Amino acid sequence: MNEDALKKLLNDFKTGDATESEVLDALRHLPFEDIGFAKVDHHRELRKGFPEVVYGEGKTNEQILAIAEKIIGRGQNLLVTRIDERAGSELKSRFPEGEYAQAARIFSIELKPKEKFGYVLVVTAGTSDIPAAEEAAITASLFGCNVDRIFDIGVAGVHRLLSYQSLIESADVIVVAAGMEGALASVVASLTKAPVVALPTSVGYGASFKGLSALLGMLNSCAAGVSVVNIDNGFGAGCVAALVCARGHKLAEEMGKNS
Repeated sequence: MNEDALKKLLNDFKTGDATESEVLDALRHLPFEDIGFAKVDHHRELRKGFPEVVYGEGKTNEQILAIAEKIIGRGQNLLVTRIDERAGSELKSRFPEGEYAQAARIFSIELKPKEKFGYVLVVTAGTSDIPAAEEAAITASLFGCNVDRIFDIGVAGVHRLLSYQSLIESADVIVVAAGMEGALASVVASLTKAPVVALPTSVGYGASFKGLSALLGMLNSCAAGVSVVNIDNGFGAGCVAALVCARGHKLAEEMGKNS
């Protein structure tokens, strides 16, 4: 249930195109639907602008399918993160219109495509950072953003990064996925006016402590405009990028109306 759907429902009741029982049925599971092992938040799109996202890790395939059916049943877009190939295959079998992205470990269905707004650029330091970066890119795209990707442009060969200067300058938000020491986020932030969402990954040797070194390096960035999400949290990075773009898009629309 989003704002447009709620307005239509109320207008249909006002004009007599929807009965009282139909309205009550549509609103019955707001703000959530209790299915025992989960309480599915159908109200979230109305509050946040996007539906509840299912974190798949730790859930059984049966639980994931049951939650997905409730979300799809309400006509909402579906995003399931952190699932293996078996869960992805079962979701694909149940919902053939969906897509399973193996690298990102994401299953998604876009029932209600949004008009694209904003421009998010997702870059990685190395090829090994692609899974986290893809999670961010798919999330931002499903939430309505135009997304481009640039892979393997880390500081070990910084000339590679500089060849993409025009894309970096044109982005509204840049997500930087990097492991090792996490230096790429600072370098990118020094080249752009856009906010940078730093995404530390668990890529690296022993002293990287499974991403802790990258996390601390990004938190201690001397470049202005860097925010940091948790280690390997591609979903969180994509979500932040999309929210920034959405606010900018809304502001631009309001300014257009007032001009």
